[in-house]
Amino acid sequence: MSIFEKLFSKQISAAVSRRVKLMLTDADGFYEQHSGLDQRDRYDYDREDILRQVLEAWRMNPIARRIVQLTTQYVVGGGIQVTAKHKGTNTFLQEFWNHALNQLPARVFEWCDELIRSGEVFLVVSTNAAGMSFIRAIPAIHIEDVETVETDAQQETAYLEKEPLNPTLTPALSRGERGSMGGTGLGEGRRWPAYDESSDSISEDGKFTPVMLHFAINRPAGAVRGESDLAPMLKWITRYTAWLEDRVRLNRFRQAFLFVVTGKFASEEERAARQATLSQNPPNPGAILVTDESEEWSVLKPELDTFEAKEDGLAIKKMIAAGAAVPLHFLAEPEGTNRTTAESAGGPTFRHFEQRQEYFTWMVKETLKVVCRRRAMVDSKIKPNTVIEVRGTDLSARDNIAMAQASAEILTAFTGLYEKGLIDGAELVRMAYRFAGETVDIQNLLDRGEKDIQDRPTAEKPAEESGGAEPAKPAEREGNGSGK
Repeated sequence: MSIFEKLFSKQISAAVSRRVKLMLTDADGFYEQHSGLDQRDRYDYDREDILRQVLEAWRMNPIARRIVQLTTQYVVGGGIQVTAKHKGTNTFLQEFWNHALNQLPARVFEWCDELIRSGEVFLVVSTNAAGMSFIRAIPAIHIEDVETVETDAQQETAYLEKEPLNPTLTPALSRGERGSMGGTGLGEGRRWPAYDESSDSISEDGKFTPVMLHFAINRPAGAVRGESDLAPMLKWITRYTAWLEDRVRLNRFRQAFLFVVTGKFASEEERAARQATLSQNPPNPGAILVTDESEEWSVLKPELDTFEAKEDGLAIKKMIAAGAAVPLHFLAEPEGTNRTTAESAGGPTFRHFEQRQEYFTWMVKETLKVVCRRRAMVDSKIKPNTVIEVRGTDLSARDNIAMAQASAEILTAFTGLYEKGLIDGAELVRMAYRFAGETVDIQNLLDRGEKDIQDRPTAEKPAEESGGAEPAKPAEREGNGSGK
């Protein structure tokens, strides 16, 4: 066995054995993912394993972290804007939104990260006697079970939170507290009731019962729990990491070398002394070494071929990009694309982010409705059924410019058709908003416009609607009386 084999055989053998084992098991360091043949949800142990792996990947792997960040940056962007049409309700919403114990302008980023990372968000709504609510997110891995109506999995009734592993860090509830929340008090965690508008009320002592809201994405029809956006990519992210690690290790060992000094020594002590001398003062790169004919110097290095593995790494990264619904240049992989192809590849990606943004704004809106209904029970200034608008930032400024140009041109063309009586007002409004990229209720817009005209003061209405005389002609206004 050569000196190189003696020094590096253990490290190389261990790395090779680990890679072969992963190839044979096809697990890549992660547990196999299972769900029952007749179940739409994963088994509990498998879901918890996936959640742990996703969290660790987000913490340790830059690709996983970047995928989550990309989605949050597009979905939330510069922030979420919340307004209500009713003045008193809008004032309360702004107070609730910016409350020091809520800090929702910053919390929404955490909620979006959790939604993408875990596939679901559990929000606890606690309300004080004054009707001010406070929102806290519970990690999905802490929710052990979701109770539903027996005949309908979509009607959730309660959520069972696991008992904390370390009660000193997270104080456990007393048996009385668990019992008041529906728990048995036999060592289980807290049982949070689901929010039910029909039964939500103030208790006799003037307090609100804390309730939980559940929002999930990537949920198959008939399933209760959501799934992480990263779940299908875990295997490929790990494979890419292992491939990259192998390449780095291979290049490292390619550069390793040893000096071999061959000489005639009278004894082992003389050889050991010579080796100790050279070890204390090894030759520096570029140094001049002079020896006599009794010593012969040579270099021993591994003959490892790196081959061209660029295509292999790119193929793995394409799988990750496909799972994340982003083009490769979003993951720092230009792949020779130019500006035109990059813009074309962004279309499906923006659609994906648009869907996520639509769901996230709906999630925030549903939460705000609960908050307003509870406040309305103690404050007559709040209108619980008022229209609440939740808006995110635009996904692409370039799309806004294109849609503005398109809507201006189409409005000019279709206004002529409307004036000639070839189309009605509803069709004109529909085409204008369609090319503006907005989805609206056309009939509602027409009704609101008609109502707005009726509510205007008489002086602002057109002459034919207000019943007044027609505007005087220019000549008549000048007072010549001729009309010429």
